[in-house]
Amino acid sequence: MATESTIAVLNAAPTPRQSRALRLTATVSDFWALTKPEVNFLILITTFAGFYLGSTANLSRFRFLGVIHTLLGTLFVAGGTGTLNQFLERSFDARMRRTARRPLASGRLRASHVLEFGILLSLAGAAYLAVAVNVLASLLAVVTLLSYLFLYTPLKRKTPLCTLVGAFPGAVPPLIGWAAATGRLDPAAWALYAIVFLWQFPHFMAIAWMYREDYSRAGYLVLPAGKPRNRFVVWQSFAASLALLPVTLTPTICGESGLAYSGGALILGLIFLYYAARFAFRRSNLAARRLLAASIIYLPLLFILLMLDKK
Repeated sequence: MATESTIAVLNAAPTPRQSRALRLTATVSDFWALTKPEVNFLILITTFAGFYLGSTANLSRFRFLGVIHTLLGTLFVAGGTGTLNQFLERSFDARMRRTARRPLASGRLRASHVLEFGILLSLAGAAYLAVAVNVLASLLAVVTLLSYLFLYTPLKRKTPLCTLVGAFPGAVPPLIGWAAATGRLDPAAWALYAIVFLWQFPHFMAIAWMYREDYSRAGYLVLPAGKPRNRFVVWQSFAASLALLPVTLTPTICGESGLAYSGGALILGLIFLYYAARFAFRRSNLAARRLLAASIIYLPLLFILLMLDKK
């Protein structure tokens, strides 16, 4: 009986080959997590929309291979940006419950390896866009990376206006897609930029409120202290969502989309405004969580509608 128990334990124990495979899988998973895939999902959607709408607006043929090159290059740069952001904020991430288990903040990966990985991804993405797509798309991606890392990221510990600064590079993905399809930036591309620009304020404000204690613990000033906080939240969430309504109707006003889009955009915008208003005036974690969910659903649906009803 004792012999049988020993054999069972030995059979259950992982072999050195299995252990290496598990470690490799865990490491790959950690490096994948560094790229912030949950953020890249929305980036790729808006980039694709920019490419598609740019192609149709200029009466050019939609190039399947072209959009694949664009999305791949953009994904590399976005992943590199997310990785380098975690490298720069590793000590602050370690203080926050929400981010303490990230691969670098928790110590599972070496800082030097993360830095090298982030630089490699960013350079590969920028070079890929320049060679496989065009220089303008590559330049937009590089400007986005630099402004996000060296303007927005340090400002998070200095002023709540960091949200405004971060919204400028955060709205660039549809411009990258448009530039990739056309080689230039038309007024219609800037309308897409304005939509994403305004959308970011209620989206990020919901996150900032939900994790306000975490941010404060790490020294981030994403929300003002004292009485100005309530007014700040109202402006950043409700006012921005209200301004977003007429901006989303710009494609219809300019004759680039039909009534189906305008009707859908109005309905989606009013629903989004409702959740933004509830959060702005109640300022509860539940209202913030619902606004965050609404924002994640709203933007892809809006761009899908616009692509489906493009004239």
